[in-house]
Amino acid sequence: MSVRPPQSYRQSEQDRSGFNVLEYELMSERADSLGRHGLKVEAALAALNAWTPDRQSAEDREKLLNEASDAVWAFFIQREICGLRNNRDAIQRYGIPNEVIARLGAMRK
Repeated sequence: MSVRPPQSYRQSEQDRSGFNVLEYELMSERADSLGRHGLKVEAALAALNAWTPDRQSAEDREKLLNEASDAVWAFFIQREICGLRNNRDAIQRYGIPNEVIARLGAMRK
């Protein structure tokens, strides 16, 4: 007759394989949030690129630059939460202009 340990003392397959349902859900939420932030960056940069001096004022451009820098700043923070520390590839992929990067993290009055 074989004796097996009680269920409470046995390690589950989930613990041994490193798969944790809660961690999976958290990773899913982080990835979803990163995607939403990426869409906000795309929209803000598209609005900035659509600015023309003929139809809009310099104040409008300033506002668009501020909105784009805020969107990019939030996107970079979300990337860091996901473990992505290097932002060079995101800068290239989204075509983030230097004038937006120069404003990242700036506090405005």
